[in-house]
Amino acid sequence: MKILLSSHFFHPSVGGIEEVSRNLAYEFVRAGHEVRVVTYTRESDDSDFPFSIHRRPGPPELLRLVEWCDVFFHNNISLRTAWPLLLIRRPWVVAHHTWIARVDGSIGWRDRVKQFVARRATNIVISDALRAQIHAPAVVIGNPYRDTLFRCDPAIVRDRELVFLGRLVYDKGVDLLFRALAVLRERGLQPHLTVVGRGPEEALLRKLSSEIGLDGQIDFAGLVSGSDLVALLNRYRILVVPSRWQEPFGLVALEGIACGCVPLVANCGGLPDAIGEAGVKFRHEDVNDAACWIEKLLAPGADLGVYRRAAPAHLADHTAQAVAAHYLRVLEEAVRRP
Repeated sequence: MKILLSSHFFHPSVGGIEEVSRNLAYEFVRAGHEVRVVTYTRESDDSDFPFSIHRRPGPPELLRLVEWCDVFFHNNISLRTAWPLLLIRRPWVVAHHTWIARVDGSIGWRDRVKQFVARRATNIVISDALRAQIHAPAVVIGNPYRDTLFRCDPAIVRDRELVFLGRLVYDKGVDLLFRALAVLRERGLQPHLTVVGRGPEEALLRKLSSEIGLDGQIDFAGLVSGSDLVALLNRYRILVVPSRWQEPFGLVALEGIACGCVPLVANCGGLPDAIGEAGVKFRHEDVNDAACWIEKLLAPGADLGVYRRAAPAHLADHTAQAVAAHYLRVLEEAVRRP
């Protein structure tokens, strides 16, 4: 197939959608297909890619690219690149990675247009929660994690208790986790927590930690990435994802599972899809329920093996190769369909 992949953000921009788009493009080429990428991320050195990248194409170039392809694949819907389909009929597949809404959750006119035109596409969503939001038939295919990087290292001793990994903003609910630890402290339990990440609320979180008497239990590790992050995660028993925001998926949970952590996540959005049977859910924004689950999971007799035994099968569905194979089946079916 000739696959035209539209990804508004792409390398060298850094983020989840960029990583997924690049992995999919590589895997499509590896499977024998010809790929061209359209993006509005500014110029970079593209010589190392096994596919061509067309950055900020003008209308004539975009029309030529759509005319060239057998299928037009949008990794997140973009009206800016979809308009040629009004003039050139091609199968259109859209993968939805986030809510079609503004940051505050309200629906603007652009969102309404996207929801309307999505009904004309073959749709993929990354979680059951997203499928309910787009109001159109869709196939659920979870996100891939970097299986070449995130893995268990048996040489590392798993001697630490709790870790949080993410941006330090209100939506991620780190303060809720702190308050759950305060509840446990009243019960005489003082598990240690490492907070990995940076963000605008770091100063407020440090202040909260002091105010509720947790300074001795919490370490702020700052930004950690790559092999250093993998080594860090391999030291922890529980990865906590206490998000307030309805996460569309929750890739961090997969990364934790791959490194041997048992994820404890808020029961909201796509987080249940991200952990499958390899983790535990607590009631969304319920500090007491979070505290109860932390106590259970860290208890001396807790059997974390039941979750770790479920991990290999769950992770197998989320390797880059497996996810790309699911995508290719959808793309091929769209091309065959009249």
